[in-house]
Amino acid sequence: MKLLIADDDKNLRTVLANELSDEGFDVSIAKNGAEALASLESANHDVLLLDMNMPDMSGMDVLKKIKTDSLPTEVIILTAFATVPAAVKAIKLGAYDYLTKPFKIEELLSVVRKAYERKQLVLENISLKTQVRHQRPHQAIITQSPLMLNILEDMKKVARSDVPVLITGESGVGKELVARAIHEASERSDGAFIPINCGAIPENMLESELFGHEKGAFTGALAQKPGLLEVADKGILFFDEIGELPAPLQVKLLRALETQSFIRLGGVREISVDVKFISATNKDLQSKIEEEKFRRDLYYRISAFVLHVPPLRERKEDIPLLINHFIESRPCFRKMHFTDKAMRALSEYPWPGNVRELQNVLHRTLLLSTDEIIDADKLPADIVSGKRPFTSQRIEDVEREHILGVLEAAGGNQKKAAEILGIDPKTLYRKLKSYEVKD
Repeated sequence: MKLLIADDDKNLRTVLANELSDEGFDVSIAKNGAEALASLESANHDVLLLDMNMPDMSGMDVLKKIKTDSLPTEVIILTAFATVPAAVKAIKLGAYDYLTKPFKIEELLSVVRKAYERKQLVLENISLKTQVRHQRPHQAIITQSPLMLNILEDMKKVARSDVPVLITGESGVGKELVARAIHEASERSDGAFIPINCGAIPENMLESELFGHEKGAFTGALAQKPGLLEVADKGILFFDEIGELPAPLQVKLLRALETQSFIRLGGVREISVDVKFISATNKDLQSKIEEEKFRRDLYYRISAFVLHVPPLRERKEDIPLLINHFIESRPCFRKMHFTDKAMRALSEYPWPGNVRELQNVLHRTLLLSTDEIIDADKLPADIVSGKRPFTSQRIEDVEREHILGVLEAAGGNQKKAAEILGIDPKTLYRKLKSYEVKD
């Protein structure tokens, strides 16, 4: 625990520093309010022991500045009996507790430890909020394919270690699902699983999102903000679409991987973390290395263990399982089922968009159906024919056609369409804007 003592009484500072150091605390001292704020802004301190009456800048002024700037420390007020009302006021402003002088060291230790526990709870709350913001409902890996069963065994092995993992495979095969399964099987399962999509966040925001920033680091940085690396401490940080990571950030990520430490944007102090890294890509990173778009040393660092998730066309035995699981997991569709002819068509289709495309087609077909029994003639024409009708279409055009089809099936409801597609509503909004589709 890092502790800061701010008091203009030199003797008291010395006594408290010696006593608390003997108890194993990492203690720093400040002789006035300005020094205390400078120390808090340059380094994280878990707890601040703050004297209420100091020259030039009172303890109350220091506390107000701490709360205004959102400095991450718990404050314990030290006060003489005559200023207890002011200490009570300080509690209302956000101080953790106050002690009247003179006090016993045992009393001080008890309050300090409780304040530290509160600090840890605050950090844990930030982590949980971040997880809730990013996580989707848990999905099991549904498979009977020998290829996937072998991968499940490899996942169990790699979950027992902290080596970086690279998950490869086409778009839509379920790479994030594999990463989450590794997290759940690991000793870090009680820690955070924090995903970051390297291709979905604008480059000018990605560094701040990943490493965090200090107050004033850039226009609009009104307070200190922890990055996802910090939030993922003791857990797993998942880099989706790692191949889209901009070159300048590749250098910084490599250093974070090697040292398990980083510096916030606009900061000067190194922050150490304990994070397992999992990355995923649908790109050929070797080709990007040859094109000098991806660092070779970063590739070697993230690919200590590689898991390749096969496309759905290579594990067709999973298709009926996935269809039945999709229907059973959604109460509104449980009475519906496909005829044998429809199931054969679905099983024989090559699914270039993999599991994601299968889910979207199922959702759209079931949503539009007025019958509980769905025959092959109710399926999209390209599914029945077994191939895409326009084989020369670009991926971007296929994606556009599919997104607009899902939006139509959702009655123009963008929020519902985004949920069906499995993407963020903001991402859908940007894509529709690029298609020149009006709200």
